[in-house]
Amino acid sequence: MTGPQAAARAAQDSTVFRTIARIGYVVLGIVHIVIGLIAIAVATGGSGEADQGGAMEQIRNSPAGIALLWAIFLGLSALAIWQIAEAFLERNPDTKKKWGYRVKYIGTAVAYIAIAITALVYAVGGQSDSSESSQTMSAQLLATPAGVFLLVLVGLIVGGIGIAFIYRGITQAFRKNLDLPSTAAESEAAAAAKKGARQGIVIFGVVGYVAKGIAVAVTGVLFVIAAIAHDPAQAGGLDAALHALAGLPFGPVILWVVGAGLVLYGLFCFARARYAKM
Repeated sequence: MTGPQAAARAAQDSTVFRTIARIGYVVLGIVHIVIGLIAIAVATGGSGEADQGGAMEQIRNSPAGIALLWAIFLGLSALAIWQIAEAFLERNPDTKKKWGYRVKYIGTAVAYIAIAITALVYAVGGQSDSSESSQTMSAQLLATPAGVFLLVLVGLIVGGIGIAFIYRGITQAFRKNLDLPSTAAESEAAAAAKKGARQGIVIFGVVGYVAKGIAVAVTGVLFVIAAIAHDPAQAGGLDAALHALAGLPFGPVILWVVGAGLVLYGLFCFARARYAKM
């Protein structure tokens, strides 16, 4: 076994590291709950940035907010490392079959790292704007040869990720990565309680994945619109996508439902911290 593989396997076998990685799911849940609550506030006439930066700002302004931001950074960094190790150690049979699974693990790790970096920026007193970053990136792409094609490609990839979230929610594909509580050899009351817990976790997962998928897919659509209009101002991050939903017919209702779904996704992340196969 090579050095990097040995180090990755040792990290995965570490109880401390595994615990920190599970905490990563907890803090990921907190971030999504805050984003969901901001989205609900916007849907009901309030204000706020319903994205990672807006969530970090809210967390920083809360009691013990700086400590929580550092916890988000450490937890999600550990979770990202875990995902990368899963991609290359081939412990999961899926990674032995298809490179697509490895790409999924690495892509998830990149997403966790992005959130972790945002938490770090806010922990040290900085701030970020996902919409501004998206518009800057869009402008840079449009200024290059084949820029329209590249920006459309970005939009399609982001939109595809959103559709993948929706698919995982509808098909309950996320269940195979969970070790849900078993009802075997239990009393009738205990079995009923665990069955209720299983059903609740699955419902939260279905609704949460679909809601997050809708938000991510709309973000992809905004990139495509920016490319077609040749206007980088049309692009935006998650906050822009959620505000775009608010502008649709019955938009506030749709945004409220998506915001509530993101809150449920956050609660599902809490369950993942306990029941994820690691």
